[in-house]
Amino acid sequence: AGDPAQAVVDAVARERVTAGRRSSRHEGPRPWQRARDTMPILTLIARATDGLALLQSGDKYAGLSDDEMHVFKSQGKQILNPMSSRNAPLPSKVSIDAGRCIFHYMREAGIAYLTLTDKAYPKRLAFLYLEEVHQTFEEQLFKEYGEGWRHEVETVPRPYAFMRYDRFVNRKRRDYADPSSKRNMKKVEEELADIYNITRKNIQEVLNRGEKLDQVSEISSRIASRSKTFKWGSKKLRMQAQFQKYAPFAALGLVLLTVVYYKFFW
Repeated sequence: AGDPAQAVVDAVARERVTAGRRSSRHEGPRPWQRARDTMPILTLIARATDGLALLQSGDKYAGLSDDEMHVFKSQGKQILNPMSSRNAPLPSKVSIDAGRCIFHYMREAGIAYLTLTDKAYPKRLAFLYLEEVHQTFEEQLFKEYGEGWRHEVETVPRPYAFMRYDRFVNRKRRDYADPSSKRNMKKVEEELADIYNITRKNIQEVLNRGEKLDQVSEISSRIASRSKTFKWGSKKLRMQAQFQKYAPFAALGLVLLTVVYYKFFW
């Protein structure tokens, strides 16, 4: 038989482990888990002129299924693509309500930055995050290409050409993971820009705006077509009016010519 005292110690240790597991199930997520679940979920960087994706950061999010993430990624790409018929130019800064989450969009120096966050994530902090992503992205471009970095961005032919900078963006995502941290609270307090003046839109309003513009264009085309038809109709009416006006004189002249012909030449 083993030592009874040791058996008691082992039993107490096992009970503590079991109790810890039970409490962890009932206490909810730990602070680091909550931070991970509120951090910027997805970050997209694209060329503003044509929406070509330059970088994408963030793929997994504990609160969203793979299908939901796929939908949000698709919506993000549509938002960033100004050439899409379903999209219209956006303000330089705008928040876009997307149901469970919200997109925050910023455009600087010909580059568009977009991040997806939980609705509980502070809007002010989301735009501070985008500002730092913008600064970090430009810093890396300048280190690699010098003064010619703008030309590189404007002419790069393939999508996701700057994925090598993803680690720097991920570092920023981790910095902004917990909105309630002292560091992030200080950033919010020091931010002087009035973030509440930034436009807020609904995702359907943004994605359907192009359809509305297409409808307007179609209506305009119809009006133009009808205008041409009306113009031709007006011309026909004028010709008919002229005919009705001078027809009696023409008929009288024809009668006189007939009389003269039969009197003098028959």
